[in-house]
Amino acid sequence: MAASVLRLAVLWTLAVQVLCEAVDPSRLLSYPTKPRVFILSDISNEPDDQQSLTRYLLYSNQFQTEGLVASTSTWLRDEVHPEDMLQVINAYGNVTADLNQHAPPDALYPSADYFRSILRKGAETYGMRAVGENITLSDGGKLLLERLQTPSTQPLWVLAWGGTNVLAQVLYKIHATFPAKTAATLRSRLRVYAISDQDDTGAWIRRSYPDIFYISSTHGWNQYGLAAWIGISGESYYGVDEGGPNATTVSHTWLRENIQIGPYGATAYPDYKYIMEGDTPTFLYLVQNGLGDPEHPGYGSWGGRYTKVDPSTALTPNFNHYSDAADRVRGLNNRTFTSNQATIWRWRDAYQNDFAARMQWTLPAANATRNQKQNHHPVVSVNGSTALAPFSLTASTGSTVTLDAKGTYDPDGDELAYSWWQYKEPGSDDWNVAGQVPALGLVAEGKGERVNVQIPTADQSCNGKGENPSGCWLVHLVLEVRDNGAIPLTTYRRVLIQTTNETVVPDA
Repeated sequence: MAASVLRLAVLWTLAVQVLCEAVDPSRLLSYPTKPRVFILSDISNEPDDQQSLTRYLLYSNQFQTEGLVASTSTWLRDEVHPEDMLQVINAYGNVTADLNQHAPPDALYPSADYFRSILRKGAETYGMRAVGENITLSDGGKLLLERLQTPSTQPLWVLAWGGTNVLAQVLYKIHATFPAKTAATLRSRLRVYAISDQDDTGAWIRRSYPDIFYISSTHGWNQYGLAAWIGISGESYYGVDEGGPNATTVSHTWLRENIQIGPYGATAYPDYKYIMEGDTPTFLYLVQNGLGDPEHPGYGSWGGRYTKVDPSTALTPNFNHYSDAADRVRGLNNRTFTSNQATIWRWRDAYQNDFAARMQWTLPAANATRNQKQNHHPVVSVNGSTALAPFSLTASTGSTVTLDAKGTYDPDGDELAYSWWQYKEPGSDDWNVAGQVPALGLVAEGKGERVNVQIPTADQSCNGKGENPSGCWLVHLVLEVRDNGAIPLTTYRRVLIQTTNETVVPDA
């Protein structure tokens, strides 16, 4: 009897060791280029900013974070609360070593000390009251100006989770003190993604500096139910697209079971008051998973899809304001929804699984709660390329192109499911995209890792409506690779196919 018990104990120990075996870091999905990020947050106004910061730090090895600034908004007019950011950072510091067990060598998680070193206070007043002549820059404004002046080949992404007066006061300072050419150069380094307008400086920035690359939902004041970003979790609260997305994974119950766990999630992630993580789309837009391209808001990503408010360069030269576009998505109830929110919620199962899997990384492997096995992302290869940027090619009308993902692998050895599908909406800025974008013919082989793509004929592909000078269409194909881990994870690769037809002569 004792021998049997001993054998069972040994087998159990070996099983746990196998399940908890560390993954080879060199085989993990890698992030050789990291977007520069500067966050403005009216944290403590409601719990969602703290939720978003908690999630952001789980992705922070993908980014070069250059500032965390507590700011005001119309909902928090005369005070800022960096101490609430500090609470999250301190909790993150308790799990950084565990997170780094799941990070590739070229993208380790920054230390909590680093995040504490870039924590600042913004102006402790509302909106435009912080902007003007003889107004001293806030500590957050000083850091932002310093970061803008730092030479870099990468733009600086300002993610505005509250008001934008810290950015506005810096822009005013630049305009007042730098030569016009230098000021324009500094503005060209900026990329802004704002969660609507939460003070009166957003409209002032876009009006005063139309050359700034600026993403925001444009709608009536406080009409947040019209914004794209509520697609993160807000269909029930705002009464839009109900029955389309999976509401289960944004419920209090799901969050308690999957996110509010361990030394990090249980400490740092509060219950939501209105909706979960309204600010999170700003950095989901930048997450490096092979789907999005930050310089092209119209392509779509986990953070939504946006197009220029006015693309007419003749009337509005250098106008760079992007606002909501719509996708057509079949929901769980088999209805087709056409909305700006659908550009975000269509990815919900993937981004919520991704969050849950990363929260598992904060636990020691032996304490992981999903079958003792922590999951990692598939690494996708298309025709031998494992980069995360879009894979671009040119194809003649009527031809067949073969795309091969046979080099794709899973670091954990999980089985992979392949799905190739055409993302039609990014191909056109027309609301009625149906029938506008030429339809690719797709024939998959094997388990789906190989696909033959039939390019439509010239009358469809080069009908004069495409953005190419020849009038030929740029079409978007997405490869979606999902593993079968305990918490399934998805990696993508976007393929951009520029159709051509030598018989089509560009307009003179």
